[in-house]
Amino acid sequence: MKVAVVGATGAVGEVMLSILAERKFPADEVVALASERSAGSEVEYGNRKLTVRDLASFDPVGVDIALFSAGGETSKAYAPKFAAAGAIVIDNSSAFRQDPDVPLVVSEVNPEALNDIPKGIVANPNCSTMQLMVAIAPIHRKVGIERLNIATYQSVSGTGKRAMEELGKQTADLLNFNAAEPSVYPVQIAFNVIPHGGDFLDNGYTSEEMKLVWETRKILGDPSIQINATVVRVPVFFGHSEAVAIETREKISAAEVRQLIDQAPGAELVDMREPGGYPTPVTHASGNDAVFVGRIREDISHPRGINMWVVSDNIRKGAALNAVQIAELIANKP
Repeated sequence: MKVAVVGATGAVGEVMLSILAERKFPADEVVALASERSAGSEVEYGNRKLTVRDLASFDPVGVDIALFSAGGETSKAYAPKFAAAGAIVIDNSSAFRQDPDVPLVVSEVNPEALNDIPKGIVANPNCSTMQLMVAIAPIHRKVGIERLNIATYQSVSGTGKRAMEELGKQTADLLNFNAAEPSVYPVQIAFNVIPHGGDFLDNGYTSEEMKLVWETRKILGDPSIQINATVVRVPVFFGHSEAVAIETREKISAAEVRQLIDQAPGAELVDMREPGGYPTPVTHASGNDAVFVGRIREDISHPRGINMWVVSDNIRKGAALNAVQIAELIANKP
């Protein structure tokens, strides 16, 4: 088994390598690939170091599984080449998510989608969609979901390394009574919240908001679900949070939802009605694999409404871990 990690020097690529080693993925060889400017540098793979190779000049023949996390344009250019050479590509960008011939997979929710991979490419969902699916799929399967209203509180690591550096620098500047200069984000992110993720579309929503709409429907296999999303960037380094209001097709109690979450693969229930009895990005999500769910309650404004709070590490489960879990499912196929 030969595995390639494309985008190995990025925030997600580094964690992919770490998780492959942690979970003892059955790879005989792991190749780290990135752009020409990163070629020759080293990245960690468990207790070893791998020399990064240039993606543009790399021959993909012989690669069995390729984990891509290098952006949509790179995926569009190179993923089909790896697939044509015989690899199964697991792509973390948005390039192929809406392609009907590319399965969009959350490992705990719809692994059966991996039974048919006609283009040799599997898409990893957006990080905010990923954690949402782990939390709501059991509810949809039990009573059906008619409508979702979601507000996200997304960490800066979802934008990348430069965004994390910007948050750190702005915070230090402001604490030293200096001005905070934005460059990655359009306005200051330190001590602020920004109701904007992705590009603005003609309908007034952003691309990050519409990903929640399109991807949720595809993963759950139900185009009738109505979804309204507001994406907000917050000054947190790791871990996305979501306030989710669900309108179900049949009545379900908060106690029943707690039981479903408690039994759901990949989810962890943190739902005590007391100070600190709920998950947060810092206290629960950061550095951990689970999707944490709390603040479960029946919506007093709707007869079939359920509210919840969903938190997960957007770099781990939201990207790298799910890609590796998909690779494990593929590697274990008979």
